[in-house]
Amino acid sequence: MTSMQTETAPANPAAAPSAPPEAAPDPRYGPIGFWKQLAEDYRRHDGKISKPGLHAVVVYRFGHRILSMPAIFRIPLKIIYKPMHWFVRNFYGIELPETTRVGRRFRIGHQSGIVIHHHAEIGHDCLVRQNCTIGAGSDSFADKGPVLGNGVEMGAGSVIIGPVKIGDNVRIGPNAVVMTNVQAGSIVIAPPPRIIPPAKPKQT
Repeated sequence: MTSMQTETAPANPAAAPSAPPEAAPDPRYGPIGFWKQLAEDYRRHDGKISKPGLHAVVVYRFGHRILSMPAIFRIPLKIIYKPMHWFVRNFYGIELPETTRVGRRFRIGHQSGIVIHHHAEIGHDCLVRQNCTIGAGSDSFADKGPVLGNGVEMGAGSVIIGPVKIGDNVRIGPNAVVMTNVQAGSIVIAPPPRIIPPAKPKQT
C-alpha cells in the first residue's frame, strides 16, 4: 500500500502580515478651536470668571492667536492686546508672553509673582501657583526656555531654570529649584528647612 503524502502549498511571498491598526489620537490633546479652548479654560478655573488666572490665560490666548493672523489684522489687534497684557502683568503680577507655547486647560492657581519665559513650552493640563518662575538660567539661554510635559504641577515658589525638559505628570514641590531634566512621574521636593533652636538663657 502506498502512503499518501499531503503537500502544503508554498506561502505567497507577496502576502505580508497586516500592520496593527494605529491607535486613534487622544481627543483631549488634539487641536481645538479658539472659542472651545476658552470654554475649556473657563471650566478649568472652576467656572469663575473673576479669577485672575483665567484673565491671564484668556489674554494670552488672544495674543497667541494674533501671531497667526495676516499683518492687516495682526497690527491693529496688537494695539488692543498690548494694554491687556500690560494690565495682567502689572496688576496681577502674571508675566505670560504671547510667544510662549501653552497647551490646553492650563491653570494658574493664584496670582502674583509668576514669570514665564517667552520661549517656554507648557503641555496640557498643567498647573502653576503663585511666585513660580519658568525661565532662562542666563543670557546665553535667552532664546531657549524650559519644556514642560502634560500634567505638570508647580507648587508655590517653585522655579524651573534653563533649557530643561520636565516629563509628564511631574510634581514640583514648594520652593524647589529645578535646573536639570526630570523623568516623567517624578516628584521634586526642596531640601527641608534648617531649624535653629532658641539660644539658652545665660545663667547668672
